[in-house]
Amino acid sequence: MKNESDKTAGTEPDVPDHDEETSEQQNEDDKKNPVHTPDDIVGTMKDFFEKMGFEVMSARQQVVNAGKRPAAAEKSDEEPVSPLKVVKDFSFKPKEIRDHLDRFVISQDEAKKVLATAICDHYNHVRRCLEKPELAQRDFSKHNVIMLGPTGVGKTYLMRCIAKLIGVPFIKADATKFSETGYVGYDVEDIVRDLVKAADGNVEMAQYGIVYLDEIDKIAGRNSDGGKDVSGRGVQVNLLKLMEDTDVKLIGQTDMLGQMQAMMAMQTTGQPPRSLISTKYILFIVSGAFDRIQEIIQRRLGNAQIGFHANGEFTGRTDSEILKQVQTQDLVKFGFEPEFVGRLPVRVVLDDLSAADLEQILKVAENGILEQYRENFAGYGIDLTTQANALHEIAARAAEEKTGARGLMTILERIFRDFKYELPGSGVTSLDLTAELVCHPGKELKRLLQVSHKLTDKLKREEVQAFAERFRQQHELDIEFTAAAVSWLIDQSSAQNKTVRGFCEERFKDIHHGLLLLSNHTGKTSFPFDVDAVAAPSEIISGWIRDSLKPQK
Repeated sequence: MKNESDKTAGTEPDVPDHDEETSEQQNEDDKKNPVHTPDDIVGTMKDFFEKMGFEVMSARQQVVNAGKRPAAAEKSDEEPVSPLKVVKDFSFKPKEIRDHLDRFVISQDEAKKVLATAICDHYNHVRRCLEKPELAQRDFSKHNVIMLGPTGVGKTYLMRCIAKLIGVPFIKADATKFSETGYVGYDVEDIVRDLVKAADGNVEMAQYGIVYLDEIDKIAGRNSDGGKDVSGRGVQVNLLKLMEDTDVKLIGQTDMLGQMQAMMAMQTTGQPPRSLISTKYILFIVSGAFDRIQEIIQRRLGNAQIGFHANGEFTGRTDSEILKQVQTQDLVKFGFEPEFVGRLPVRVVLDDLSAADLEQILKVAENGILEQYRENFAGYGIDLTTQANALHEIAARAAEEKTGARGLMTILERIFRDFKYELPGSGVTSLDLTAELVCHPGKELKRLLQVSHKLTDKLKREEVQAFAERFRQQHELDIEFTAAAVSWLIDQSSAQNKTVRGFCEERFKDIHHGLLLLSNHTGKTSFPFDVDAVAAPSEIISGWIRDSLKPQK
């Protein structure tokens, strides 16, 4: 038996519940004005950056990357190890580093000795601090280095070889691209962020890397009119903080992609990612040519020689010999802040390279410039050999360029320019670099091309057939050139100073349309091309099509 409430409920009309009505109205409002959650925003921004071509890493990927070792220290046959293993296991002696550098850099014995010692002192201290954390609390002056020397003497190459040997992250930057606050050019803190990128995002490893700043002499503040020195003194002051011990934000204020990655990492893990990197154990190396600083040094040395010793003792010295007398006061007069110079206690002066040094670079340096040219010619099937008298002549000419080892490439490029252009495809399979070729490259090239004339003709005929084969593969149609047609194509390509391949590609670029039409109508897939056909392909193919459309008798 039903109770009264049930009877009443059964007879009353259905009235929409107030909560349900409100919920339905809310759903309608949500469709019109959707509310985006943080997850929606992150996902949308991630899709946007990926469409723009940026690689957006998740927090999981960042953690995986943080455990990787830099490429220079990886070995394919080893299991993943601590990213700091290369630092903790540092055991090089200064002479061992010197021996390694001797394989790649010729001369600069004093520079190698000073750099090897400074590197060992720095990383031995870092290793001991990792072993005994209490040592890290003691004051320690970093062995930051300033390298002085003309262009092309091996300043950058020395540091690259050292960083590769040790296995630590290395970054090279041009000091002229930085400005005081980053509103014109780059912020100096971007150097450290680039070091993190060089370490594949491994912040822990990056804080033991090497920063190399070239063209440091270009930021010497020489403004004496009281104007704002954006590219000089301000940059030096900001670099002071980096070269000692400071914390740098891993994400710059204008780094939108970095900020998005940090937000996604926070969203994924619930923990904010690491935001700072310490520069306490980052080694800074700066270098420059320091043009005209010799005048400042000579002036100081000349003033010191006033009196009985003023006999012109310093007038016969080379620029390198004068540069080795540099003192702090000379660098300050040149335009550097005293505090900035004080952060660079290790000073290295590199010598000018003589013709004999340049010849040794050509002969014995590993990964030398001649190896690059051998590889270039080998790519065309040409074997490059060298004679000792040719290397001597090249070195003498490069010394006259006054650009150090870069002068070698200038001379070699001047010698080989036409050879690299003319020999590929000529049939020449070997090239002997002699003193005669160095002195008269045009004459030797002409002789080589004359000797290889018969072989060149054979290769050109093969190139015509190679074009026919490519045409067949692309369009499934055969074009059969007669011997006379092949000779005509070779003669015409030579007359127009074009390669056989380029000449054929241009002459027959549209014939497949007509041949396809003809093939569909007649069923033929092979077409003979005589001299008339190659001389006027469009007209001949049009005639073939007209003939195929005529009614059969």
